[in-house]
Amino acid sequence: MTVQRRSFLQLPAAFALAAPAAVAITGTAAAADSWPSQPIRFICPFAAGGPTDVAARIVADALGPVLSQRVVVENRTGSGVVIGTEATAKAPRDGYTFLYSTVAHAVLRPLFPNLSFDPVKDFQPVALVGTIPMLLMVNNDVPARNLQELIALFRASPGKYNYGSSGAGGAVHLATELFLQQAGGLKVNHIPYRGAAPAMPDLLNGNLTIFLNVASDGVASVQRGQTRALAISSARRMPQLPDVPTFAEAGLAGFEAYTWHMIFAPAGTPAEIVQRMNAAINRVMGEDRVRNRFMEMTIDPNSTSTPDSAAQWLHAEMAKWEPLVRAAGITAG
Repeated sequence: MTVQRRSFLQLPAAFALAAPAAVAITGTAAAADSWPSQPIRFICPFAAGGPTDVAARIVADALGPVLSQRVVVENRTGSGVVIGTEATAKAPRDGYTFLYSTVAHAVLRPLFPNLSFDPVKDFQPVALVGTIPMLLMVNNDVPARNLQELIALFRASPGKYNYGSSGAGGAVHLATELFLQQAGGLKVNHIPYRGAAPAMPDLLNGNLTIFLNVASDGVASVQRGQTRALAISSARRMPQLPDVPTFAEAGLAGFEAYTWHMIFAPAGTPAEIVQRMNAAINRVMGEDRVRNRFMEMTIDPNSTSTPDSAAQWLHAEMAKWEPLVRAAGITAG
């Protein structure tokens, strides 16, 4: 789908803000009125070429023509997501620096108690652009054929089996601990890896019993028959694996877990700019080209987010994951 290059102020009325009163505009109001007048920066606290970086670049590239300005992704990695997040928190509040991050933002406080910034007070959520469910995969030699049989297997032999994660304190680790907790406090050994890729061979050779991985990294191995999927952590089944039940359908009601992608502005960014960026993001997330790219990555795209709904999502996720991190004694990897 070709996107016409035009000024954001030429967007349809549904996306436009009310015209300002005919009075002299100074300070932040003037800045908001002329925004954007220079390239915009998305700070991504994940490595270049990884799935979060790829998604950030899809959104950034689509936003360029809509805003009539380049949107550049800058990878700032280190200390988990702390380095890039801190850089955004300390950036000017002028609408030219945003953070493209994930569920990792929701667990910064318990994992890094000595932060120089506050993940809530120093950020304004702009839009939740997509969610990614987790796929519970087992080694093909595991005798359990469904979720209830797996739970029974773990319950019968506490500490005998292993699960993998893509890193201590990451989305996979958190989701697996939540599953074990909600299934009755199951005892399964955690083996953290530096990313999902090195964990997959150990799942295939039996060193890992289960891997509750992000769906984008697991679908192919299930489709090839290398692993078996027992459940998906979303509220509905995946089109790519229509025979795999949700956790609720498999007998664990109330279990849902996602990683997700959200765009933040530094707190204090003018509200007019936040609203305009939100409208632009929703517009591109509704484009077939962007939606299709996201769905190919098994990201459920969202084109209806508001700053308020994104903030509500963030607070709900923090309320869900922060107590789990503390109760399980999870530390940053």
